[in-house]
Amino acid sequence: MNDLASVIHLKPAAPIEDFDALTADIRARRGEFTAQQHVSQDIIARLRKAGIYRAMVAKMFGGDEKSPAEFCRMIERIAQADGSTGWVASFGAAATYLAALPEPTLRKLYANGPDEVFAGGLFPLQPAKRTPEGFLVNGTWKFGSGSMGASLIGVGISVEGDASGGLPRVAVMPAEQVEIRPNWDVIGLEGTGSHDLVVKDVIVPEEWTLIRGGAASVDADIYRYPSLGLAAQVLAVVGLGVARGALDEVIEMAGGRVSITGAPKLADRGYVQVAIAKAEANLRAARAFFYDATEETWRIVRAGDKPSVEATTVLRLAASHAAKTGADVTRMATELTGTTSIYNGHPLARALTDSFVVAQHAFLNEGTMQSAGRVLLGLPSVPGYP
Repeated sequence: MNDLASVIHLKPAAPIEDFDALTADIRARRGEFTAQQHVSQDIIARLRKAGIYRAMVAKMFGGDEKSPAEFCRMIERIAQADGSTGWVASFGAAATYLAALPEPTLRKLYANGPDEVFAGGLFPLQPAKRTPEGFLVNGTWKFGSGSMGASLIGVGISVEGDASGGLPRVAVMPAEQVEIRPNWDVIGLEGTGSHDLVVKDVIVPEEWTLIRGGAASVDADIYRYPSLGLAAQVLAVVGLGVARGALDEVIEMAGGRVSITGAPKLADRGYVQVAIAKAEANLRAARAFFYDATEETWRIVRAGDKPSVEATTVLRLAASHAAKTGADVTRMATELTGTTSIYNGHPLARALTDSFVVAQHAFLNEGTMQSAGRVLLGLPSVPGYP
């Protein structure tokens, strides 16, 4: 370990944020995030103190190097309070693909500590020109989730003759070099601030670029876990958290709500009892599959082996299944409350649209089920999967 690494590793730990207090505050302020279309800066600061952004950083850089399951449980709890905040926090996992930056760059990146907040927009890939100083980057990118609270932003570029094996190259730059163009006008996950990103004539040194999904430049267990699989998992677990929050909301309502028509309380109605039982079973089953696949892949990695295509496919399948089940359970929960949940701002209305948007993501949608099925049937996997 060199001197810089020693300095990083021995820095005093940041103050620890009370996680229960943080999630309670997030729940109370979720309407605020929706209205302003981004998670407030003080909450981002508290997520840093809670260890979200150091969780997946290797210990050699002062990070916590938590297991994927530990990180996903943190995101699940945040998403239970608010889907948008869970989604933004999930990008703490970006540390695993930032590890594809050259080692000297990583040491510069973490020179002031492991709590760097990264966001980005990968697509559409924009052509970049090589110059003696690096890559000249220009263009506009979609879906810059969490960029309004980030210190570093990455964008996807294509370079003529790039030996990237078909994987996209990401140019990483300070957030102040990126214009955020507010245009996030959607029905769910409104608080993620997933606006367009605009870059104009920025030179990015080659050592500040990485191949998305490429091998890490340093060795640590967390960096050998399948990075694209993890990227899908941390989004899918938001759907599980949102569904848990929705079910809890209905259960709390069921015992006290009296219908304006004089009908029995929700908890006394047979069809509600059956529906709640089915929803609970479905959610717990999807969650069990999700964490079982996560732990099994982590065991393979910790043993020093590379997960097979089949193992990584099951990881991706569990993520897609979790997202779809989360959306199904949330819809089922919302339907039980009749007109109560149709009002803008109602927690169940927000949960319904949030869970829908999670399941629509390209890493999790119906097409990923087809990709998983191909591998399970012994057919060649499609490019970029698993």
